[in-house]
Amino acid sequence: MKVLVLGSGLVGRPMAIDLAKDKTFQVTVADLNKKNLDRIPFEFPIRKIEANLSNKEQLQNLLSDCDIVLNAVPGFMGFSTMKEIITAGKNVVDIAFFPENCFDLDELAKQHNVTAVVDCGVAPGMSNLLAGYVDHLLDKTESILIYVGGLPTVREGVFEYKAPFSPIDVIEEYTRPARYVENGKLVVRPALSDPELLSFPEVGRLEAFNSDGLRTLADTLHAPNMKEKTLRYPGHIEKIMVLRESGFFSEKEIEVRGMKIRPVDVATKLLFPMWELKDGDEEFTIMKIIIEGTKDNKKLRYTYDLFDRHDNVANVHSMARVTGYTATTVLRLLSNGLFDRKGICPPEYIGQKSECVEFVLNGLKERGVVYRETIEALK
Repeated sequence: MKVLVLGSGLVGRPMAIDLAKDKTFQVTVADLNKKNLDRIPFEFPIRKIEANLSNKEQLQNLLSDCDIVLNAVPGFMGFSTMKEIITAGKNVVDIAFFPENCFDLDELAKQHNVTAVVDCGVAPGMSNLLAGYVDHLLDKTESILIYVGGLPTVREGVFEYKAPFSPIDVIEEYTRPARYVENGKLVVRPALSDPELLSFPEVGRLEAFNSDGLRTLADTLHAPNMKEKTLRYPGHIEKIMVLRESGFFSEKEIEVRGMKIRPVDVATKLLFPMWELKDGDEEFTIMKIIIEGTKDNKKLRYTYDLFDRHDNVANVHSMARVTGYTATTVLRLLSNGLFDRKGICPPEYIGQKSECVEFVLNGLKERGVVYRETIEALK
């Protein structure tokens, strides 16, 4: 089977390598940046193509010679890229996390008989899959709470943070209003709001803030209380708030010495050297998912814990592992014909099939990404 990976960044490269280890797949990777492509070791049988993925003609040529697609382009071009993939009639697994409503492409995907799994990373991604799984086990789901973050092991620099993906997408987390569900009603709060401190045995205290991570869960599941919060080292919120409230993340042009510039472009240029994850930088991903509800008139709490570290042997960052290997495992799920629902499919749809959940969890475990499940009876 011919697999096309769109994007060869921090996550795209490990995904391509993971798939290339499987003799089932012939892997092609396309990226505008030749340096990104050159970072793929020659020992792996991966075809590398330098291409402008925002160019419709170039993208269509790439799509004509593949069977299935992994979409790992930056979020700002994710929606348009997905539209072209679907129009080409190709099944796709997406980790672009674009801001547009993915269900706007649902009818198009059904018309072209396409299975399009969106938001297929760690969170959104596995958080959705496991929430959908428990929701289908319970008679009634009362609450879903997700805490997630990717952080450097060594706390240094003013922000004590490294970005495992595009810095402009990180800034989006700090500016996009956060949606959550409370008492059955959709609530919209500013990002970074409602801070709280939590302790984790692996890393100690972290601070959590509202972020817009529920994504499709707010529409597809009907639990009366659902929320996602992002985790950072204590003090991070205050520093980012100063930048945001001072206008550094604004997309509105201002004039400086006769030139029109967007403050967010300047902020990205300045922050990227500080936030860039370099080879050898060790980091970790931490996530806790807490789901409560009733089954046979008994109150139950399901908890899923993830703590994953940088792979020093393969030199793969943790966020690339937990995001990328989720996507490659789901791609295998599709290629094996185990999930074939047509249309736009967020991961919670996969979670509704126990055999698919088992397949994904086992695939991740084989790659060292382990989710610990705890089930408690509540009074």
